[in-house]
Amino acid sequence: MIFMKTDIYNQKGEKAGSLELPKAVFGLPWNDDLMHQVVVSAQANKRAPIAHTKGRGDVSGGGKKPWRQKGTGRARHGSIRSPIWVGGGVAHGPTKEKDYSKKINKKMNKKAIFTALSQKLRDNEILFLDKIVLGRTKTKDAAEILKSVSKIKGFEKLAAKRKNKALLALPKKDAEAIRSFRNIPGMEIFETRNLNVLDLLTYKYLIISNPKESLAVWK
Repeated sequence: MIFMKTDIYNQKGEKAGSLELPKAVFGLPWNDDLMHQVVVSAQANKRAPIAHTKGRGDVSGGGKKPWRQKGTGRARHGSIRSPIWVGGGVAHGPTKEKDYSKKINKKMNKKAIFTALSQKLRDNEILFLDKIVLGRTKTKDAAEILKSVSKIKGFEKLAAKRKNKALLALPKKDAEAIRSFRNIPGMEIFETRNLNVLDLLTYKYLIISNPKESLAVWK
């Protein structure tokens, strides 16, 4: 496997060493067709079919013919449940039974995640932290960490950006870190294995804690 080197920082924003990254994960070229297909499918899979209308068989009333077929001078009608009547059913309206989901091939999804990671690395939007240690579960302490690492070149917006600021990727579930970071505006916390293309493209930065353990899920 071919590797590429990058820097690791501590939570004070100081260099703490270097890390070898697999080129198969962080060295892929951008692929428009692949990313478009995976993103559209992922968005479709998140879509909830909420809109629902009633057809002529669902509305009440209309069991009787409104008036006789001929001789009244009026148009012919068989039921007040017809879509052309006020209060009648809706013709071809949306229903909550509709399934919008699209299948995403596992290999395609994995490659799309690697492609997004590769682009973020090229754009200097991935920060590798050796570890996150919180003396107490306080959002104030988590904010201090972000303020410290925002001194690193290229990550200046980490302290000030409010919307879609950063994803924090943890090697495993850490209740203390989640409680500390979740109240910071623009932050989202995931286990590394649960990262997805939509969030990688939505959030500006990706902070990977304990990178050696975190990146092991992609071997």
